[in-house]
Amino acid sequence: MGTTPRTAGRYGAAALLAALALSGCAPSAPQAAPTAPTPAPSPSSPAQICTSLVSYWAKETLKGTKWSGLDWEQKGLSNEQYEIHEEAVAAGRAEERTAGRDKALELIDRFVAQRCAERNGATWSSENWRPPT
Repeated sequence: MGTTPRTAGRYGAAALLAALALSGCAPSAPQAAPTAPTPAPSPSSPAQICTSLVSYWAKETLKGTKWSGLDWEQKGLSNEQYEIHEEAVAAGRAEERTAGRDKALELIDRFVAQRCAERNGATWSSENWRPPT
C-alpha cells in the first residue's frame, strides 16, 4: 500500500555498515606489551647545575651573542658563580687568541666544571653584590 519495496541493495548496504561499525570496535592488530615507565631523571647536584649555568653564560659572553650583555642577576648567577663566570671568560678569551674559538669553548667547559666542583656549586648568596676579586 503506502510502503516502497525494500531492495536487496538497501539490505546489503545496511549489513555492510553494521559490519564496518562492529569491526571498528575490535582491535585489528595485536596490542604491544606494556612498557616499563621511564624513570624520572635524577636530581642534579649543585656542582652540575653551576657548571651548566655558568658554562652556558660564559660561552655566550665569549661569542658576544645578543643576550650576553645581561648582568649577573638577569643570568641567574650567585656571587660565586659570577666570579667563576668572569674568570672563565678571561681564560676563554686568552685561549681564543692563541688556539681559536673551538678550543676556547672547550676550555670554558673544563674550567667551569672544575671551579664549580671545587666550590660545591658556588651558591653563595647573591645578596649585596660585590665585584669579583
